[in-house]
Amino acid sequence: MSLETRSAPRHPSLSVDDARRCILDRIDPIDGSERIAIRSALGRVLAEAVVAPINVPAHDNSAMDGYAVRADDLSPDAESSLQVVGTAFAGRGFSGIVGKGQAVRIMTGGVMPMGADTIVVQEVVRIEGDRVIAPGGIRRGQNVRRAGEDLAEGAVALPRGKLMGPAELGLVASLGLAEVSVARRLRVAFFSTGDELASIGRPLAPGEVYDSNRYTLHGALTRLGCELLDMGVIPDRPEALEAAFRDAAAASDVVLTTGGVSVGEADFIRELMGRLGEVSFWKIDIKPGRPMAFGRIGSAWMFGLPGNPVAVMVTYYQFVMDALLKLSGLDPLPQRPLVPVPCTTPIRKLAGRREYLRGRIFIEDGTWKVRSAASQGSGVLRSMSEANCFIVLNEDRGDVAPGDTVDVQLFDGLV
Repeated sequence: MSLETRSAPRHPSLSVDDARRCILDRIDPIDGSERIAIRSALGRVLAEAVVAPINVPAHDNSAMDGYAVRADDLSPDAESSLQVVGTAFAGRGFSGIVGKGQAVRIMTGGVMPMGADTIVVQEVVRIEGDRVIAPGGIRRGQNVRRAGEDLAEGAVALPRGKLMGPAELGLVASLGLAEVSVARRLRVAFFSTGDELASIGRPLAPGEVYDSNRYTLHGALTRLGCELLDMGVIPDRPEALEAAFRDAAAASDVVLTTGGVSVGEADFIRELMGRLGEVSFWKIDIKPGRPMAFGRIGSAWMFGLPGNPVAVMVTYYQFVMDALLKLSGLDPLPQRPLVPVPCTTPIRKLAGRREYLRGRIFIEDGTWKVRSAASQGSGVLRSMSEANCFIVLNEDRGDVAPGDTVDVQLFDGLV
């Protein structure tokens, strides 16, 4: 079997914002969920809202170490002397009733004793024998946490689509719940294309390079908690590529490929995607990463990423990652946060496309600054490892002189 030799249809390049919008507007979260223990829920997305089965806190309790008293016994403008009749600990309350002129020593989290309605913090009192002297001006209900103040029974504690982080695990545990319902893991198949690619573990033949892209994608996808199907390196043969596409689309929600999406004679990915399914776009006004195909085969979304290692990372983090998050049930940010900082190095740039340069953000004389990496070649993966941010230069931006302000996208939380 061979591919048709007709010329490819002409498609205009999309801006970065339009390409991102095209992707996110088309996709919807996947179906399917499972119930898992909360210890296994870190990084998962809630498929159902978590509803509080109890009040949190369950009882009125003290927000501070101090003394539980009756506000009616306190003078508004003078000291009040009260008899200490017991102690309330967190988890072990005072069993009696606070009567007129009495106080109970109470610890943070201790249940409010019956009869008391106010906490006087220990830092403002003085002790004289078995009596506590409270200053004037204490407000009724001061330093008391009411039952249900954090969460009332029946209230939504965590909405559907919430990403489970450490705080969310603790919140669910505070409700006494052992399990949550989460979206199933996203299934992602990926492979590299190219006769020049060699798998690690064997010597390189003349003209070959080791395939790094699958390992980059493996790391990025593992961080998202995806179920992975690594299909290896597929040679530049139409029959092999078509078989790989069909197998990948049948077994996954998303298929990622690297290489083979430009207009070279051996670049078959875009044409195959169009013949087996559909291609929404394949050119973006971006550097690096201009040739990037997005489309669908059957029920699987397809991303044909460039072959150069840095271009793979740029297009993954600017387009693919948020698409995967939305498919997993999350609502991605409209755009990645950018931080304006002065640049210490000159940058040459032509207007008309958005560029993502590897940069290093640092502090000098108490001020955050950024410098560009020495090498910006899209095949220089080492400079990506040495960088800690992208310098983002918008379409209308031209050359950058030392001292000019540029937008920076931090790797922390992204890469």
